Amino acid sequence: MPHHRLCVSLLLLKRWAILLEYCLFAFLMPWDSLEPGRVSGMIQTIGEWFWWDRLWLPVNLTWADLEDKDGRVYAKVSDLYITLPYSVVFLIIRYVFERFVATPFAACLGVREKNIHTVESNPILEHFFISQSKTPAKADIQGLSKKCSWSSRQVECWFRRRRNQERPGVLKKFREASWRFVFYIGALIGGLIALYDKPWFYNLRELWNTYPKQSILESQYWYYILEMSFYWSLLFSITFDVKRKDFKEQIIHHLATLTLLAFSWCGNYIRVGTLVMLVHDASDVFLESAKIFNYAKWEKVCNSIFVLFAVVFMVTRLVIFPFWIIHSTWVYPPDYYPAFFGYYFFNAMLVILLMLHIFWAYLILRMVKKFLFGSLTKDERSDNEEEDDDEGENTTSEEHDGHLKVTNGCGRRGVANHH
Repeated sequence: MPHHRLCVSLLLLKRWAILLEYCLFAFLMPWDSLEPGRVSGMIQTIGEWFWWDRLWLPVNLTWADLEDKDGRVYAKVSDLYITLPYSVVFLIIRYVFERFVATPFAACLGVREKNIHTVESNPILEHFFISQSKTPAKADIQGLSKKCSWSSRQVECWFRRRRNQERPGVLKKFREASWRFVFYIGALIGGLIALYDKPWFYNLRELWNTYPKQSILESQYWYYILEMSFYWSLLFSITFDVKRKDFKEQIIHHLATLTLLAFSWCGNYIRVGTLVMLVHDASDVFLESAKIFNYAKWEKVCNSIFVLFAVVFMVTRLVIFPFWIIHSTWVYPPDYYPAFFGYYFFNAMLVILLMLHIFWAYLILRMVKKFLFGSLTKDERSDNEEEDDDEGENTTSEEHDGHLKVTNGCGRRGVANHH
């Protein structure tokens, strides 16, 4: 066995060296100077390396072992192509839903856009706002006030109002939360229906029974396709959605989720993948519903659901996910086959998701602390609107004594938004 592992490691290093050689060659040589045959040969070699059996499958198994036969149907890479056009369908459905369902629903709950002061036209300040900084330093404010013949307080007020103009309104946030809530509640119910009668839902060792020769079920197929299509749609719309302080973490989360789902599909880790999706959808339902009631200013309902969300998040993502699911993917597989590259890569992606869970759990716990001690005034991830008055006083969220306002409840900014 050690000799076999050494041979596999040497082959893997050799293929990495070949890939590195081709990448350096392609980077250093102009593409128009390459012969067509050489380019096609490079692409073919990289493709062969990428789909090498030893990267994706356990020892002594090849892709030929996962061809459909004897009534067994296995997952194929080509099945995932449909997720891209489906993501466009999701975007269309979302637009229709937000316009004809979420907007009237918001009106029924009394959600209204707040009137925002429109700034006075000023080319000098506008140019500085767009090209240099949206939050000028004190020295910049003094310089701009001289150029505009305005007082420093007027310049500060202009920038504050200009920043508020670019912030998304509460109606946009409400529609976005409503759409996600509808999907997550549907995905959670669908996932439970697909898994409740499966043996691996109750005994995690069944995840690896006969792996990887596990025929895909129709319920698993649609669960995967719809989840991946939805996350593609989130990734495509992320630049238009409400931006939070964890914008980069959201992108990493979406990419890690899509990579994890795609790899688990190609490597036939589908049983594990369905459990991972179910664990994630469980807490997201409570999060989005808490945001809906937060924007509607139903504070007691919002507070209750937020506490429930915090509990479900901690249990599913910091207990069940690492100590049940990751434990089952890390400890059990070597009992059935020797560890290989796909085994390590799959577990690495799960750990990346766990790190993101810990980051968001930290934000949630900060909010819970403020909630319990009566100082919860804002979303830990939100880019909050700055308060403004007609005289241009700099009163973002402070009283005249310089202390933060204290409210007990979620108010208009009291729910953290996490994935």
